[in-house]
Parts: sequence; C-alpha cells; structure tokens
Amino acid sequence: MTNEFSIGFETLSKEIAIDQLPISGTIPDWLEGTLVRNGPAEFQIGKRPFNTWLDGMAMLHKFAFKDGVVSYANKYIESNTYKKNHKHNTIEVGEFATDPCRTLFQRVYAFFNPQFTDNTSVNIGNIADKYIAMTETSIPIEFDIDTLKTLGHLDYSGEVSGKITTAHPHYDFDRGETYNYTTHMVGIRSHYKIFRIPDGSSERILLSSLPVWEPSYMHSFAMTENYIILAEFPLVVYSLVLLGGITLLDKPFITNYSWKPESGTRFQVVRKSDGKLMATRKCEAFFAFHHINAFEVTEDDGEVKIVLDLAAFDSSSVINELYLDELRQADPNPITPGQFRRYTLSLEHETVEKRVITHQNIELPRINYRHYNARPYNYAYGISVTEGEGWFNQLAKIEIADEKDFVWSEPHCYPGEPVFIPRPDATAEDDGLILSVVLNAQDKTSFLLILDAQTFKEVGRATVPLSIPFGFHGQYLPLIKPEDTSTSA
Repeated sequence: MTNEFSIGFETLSKEIAIDQLPISGTIPDWLEGTLVRNGPAEFQIGKRPFNTWLDGMAMLHKFAFKDGVVSYANKYIESNTYKKNHKHNTIEVGEFATDPCRTLFQRVYAFFNPQFTDNTSVNIGNIADKYIAMTETSIPIEFDIDTLKTLGHLDYSGEVSGKITTAHPHYDFDRGETYNYTTHMVGIRSHYKIFRIPDGSSERILLSSLPVWEPSYMHSFAMTENYIILAEFPLVVYSLVLLGGITLLDKPFITNYSWKPESGTRFQVVRKSDGKLMATRKCEAFFAFHHINAFEVTEDDGEVKIVLDLAAFDSSSVINELYLDELRQADPNPITPGQFRRYTLSLEHETVEKRVITHQNIELPRINYRHYNARPYNYAYGISVTEGEGWFNQLAKIEIADEKDFVWSEPHCYPGEPVFIPRPDATAEDDGLILSVVLNAQDKTSFLLILDAQTFKEVGRATVPLSIPFGFHGQYLPLIKPEDTSTSA
C-alpha cells in the first residue's frame, strides 16, 4: 500500500481568494449561500511538529455560491495561540496531544497559571448573531463571514464554569436556544455543567450540574425534543490527577485520560425544561467521537424510550491512529472504521438495548439537521473507508429503515465530511444536495463535490488549485432564512 493520502496532512502555507472556480457539471440555481469549513492546516511550527491531526493550526475555507458561480477563499485563524507560536517560532501552547517544550521555570509558572489553547480548529457556529470558530476549550473566536478575518474572542457571560467543552453544540429550533456543556475539573468536586444560550445572547444559563468523580472525554453529546443525554465513555481522568491540576504532569491533554473498560459506558439523561436528572443507564464499554442523532419514542404501553445513534468504536485506541507519524507512514496501518450503532434507553426500566444499523462504516456523520435533528429520521451521511485502507476514501449514505447504503468513490480521492443542504420547499427528508471537500491525491488538488442526496450521484464539482488539508467540520450558511442555519454537526 502506498500512502498517497498523506498530502492531506501537509501544511498549507497559501492564503488565496478566487472569484470563480472552474466547474464541471452544474451548480443548481437555488444553491445560494456559503459553506465554511474548519480544520488544521499547519502541522509544524519552526522545528517542532504537532503530534496528531487534531493539533494543527486552524484554517477557515469558504466556498460561496451565487448564480451558478463558486468562489473560494482560505485564511488562518489568528488566535492568540497562533500568534504566540509564530512569534517564538515554536509550539508555545499545548494542544489535544502535543505539549510545548518548557523550561523548569515555565513548568512551575504553567502549574499556577494554566493556559488553554484557543486554536479553534474544529467547527463553525453562530452565537449572539456572530459567526464563531470553536474547539474543545471554552474560548470561541469570532470571524468575519465575508473576509474570514479573525475578529477576536467571543466572551460568554453568565456563571457557568469549566474550561473543557464540545465544539458540537445543539440548537433547538422550537425553543430558539443553543445547548452545550462544560466539564469543570476540580478534583473530587468535578462537574458536568449543562447550559443553554438564548438566541441573540452570549449568556450561558446553567441548566444542570452533574457531579462526577472521574470526568470522561466526550467530544459530542445527544439531544432529543425534551432531553440532553451525556454518553460517558470510560476514557477518564483519574481524580488524583485532578487534585494536583491537570497541568501537574506536564503532559498533552488527552494523555491524562485512561481507558477503563471495566467501568462500562454511562448515559445520563437530563430534562431540558428544568435540568432534572431523569435517568442513569449503563452498558458495555465503547467510545465515540460523534453522535449521529437522537429522538424519543413512546411505546403502546406509554413507556418512553430514548434512541441514540452514534459512530462507535470498541475502544478509544482509534485516537492513537490519528498521530501524524502513523498517518504518514509509507505503508500505513488501516484506519479503524466507525460502526453505526443504535442504543435504546428506557426511562422507566434499567435497560439499554444495542443494535448495529448497518455494516457500512461511518464517521463525521451528518443528517438533515434543520428538519430531523432530535426527531425520528431515516437518512445519515458520512465518510467511510473500504477494508484495509489507511484513510477514508468514500462517502456513504445510509437508509436506516431498509438497512441499505449507497457510496460515492473515485480513485485517488479522499472526501471530507458531507454537509446536507435541503432543497427549498422539499418534502422528502433526503431531497437536497451533499457538499464535500475532496482531496485528489494524484493531481494534488482539491475539489468541492456536489451530489444529489437522493440518488447519491454527482451533480457537479468546483476545483481548487491547491490541496486542502483534511478538515473536521463545517456549516452551510444560506443567504436567505438565516434562522435555518445549524450550530451543530
């Protein structure tokens, strides 16, 4: 196996703006808006490389659509971390799996003055009518949607503490509120703090505070019409570590966590109306980065159950596969695929049912979020990988009811997260388009692929004259009806 996809982990130094990309096929007339993608694009500062794909410096990529024309621009997020690293030409601030080189004095200083990264490389959101880039620390960065210029930190108000959060908030279209949580790590008094943010505001209003002895690493969470659900995987920080402060060991963030499969996975169900903990359920150990969707069902006898769909792994070892040394090997090991699993929790009984929806693997999952998030649904989209391959090399559409799947693939091509765009006035769940940034490793270019979401056939593509590094998440921001934009993925 040759490693042609490793160019997706090479630094992109160019910042460009192109008014009109070359197009093959067609761009539907109704597609008018902006797709903003987020992800790492610089993997080494001076002579210091970052350790994992998750650590690189954040870059925004913008594809704008109007009158059948597609434009493109990209720009680094000039976070405090980015500026400090470049000022000293080395890694000065710790990331997910990379720690800075520190002198003894700097280590002592860091212990009393812990510094959290504001390298917001994971997702895009909309808070207080501002466009923000997010990561897993509570330091979002505002940017200008037209120029991609960094505008500074978005400062939350309210009394919700906790430095660790998710870059996957959920938006409740009926309530007009954004939901998320932080992990407040203070020794044996650690808590998960679930909060809500009303439209037009930056105030985090505490909904529930759940005590936890050993906090779990949770990249995302689930929301239904009436509940917030935290899936606590047994990848946890020992309380004794927290008693000394997480910087005491002078280790990268994620290496402070340990896999404890004997603990199993715990689901905590919190009612959105009043923050009451309604149920705690346990099942076997597993791990996931991404929830796909969740919803409630009521049985004939009145019993309420919660259905959670995730892209699941048997263990957290998939994190080790994201180290750049591993991904850049001439003969890389196959990447572990995520399994489409459904867990059904009873609110009345101590039961958790598990079902594998399909044998088609999935990661970076997306759905028709505007109309089907927190509701029963039938279609999910994601990247997937053929057996034995070192990186994700196809897009997948999964039809849940019939357990069918459809794939798109092309030789030497490696697609990114598929973003679903509903067609105006659509009545079918899958009536719309799929947008995905694809790396053509042979040509060393990237293109924006447009698929018909129903047939999963190509409609058109717009080619960018450079190779865009593999990114994480993005959002489509239409010119009309801005209230329809989602803050989650």
